[in-house]
Amino acid sequence: MSSPLTLTVNGTPVSVPAGATVAAAVAFAQQACRISVMGAPRGPLCGMGICFECRVVINGKPHCRSCQILCKPGMEVRTDE
Repeated sequence: MSSPLTLTVNGTPVSVPAGATVAAAVAFAQQACRISVMGAPRGPLCGMGICFECRVVINGKPHCRSCQILCKPGMEVRTDE
């Protein structure tokens, strides 16, 4: 079994199992991926990269689909919360 890895979500360290997606890390951090124009928290809907509801900023790169990207140690994830 692989050791957990740590990344940050909105500046908060989060430990996740190896092989977890960024969407899972955002959920572990109890954060929403983004906020809709109406102010509602949004998160993964389809889980396969089609809906774009799970977009986050990863290591400064915007509009990353968090449900499609595996976590890496030291990764910095930002949501628009």
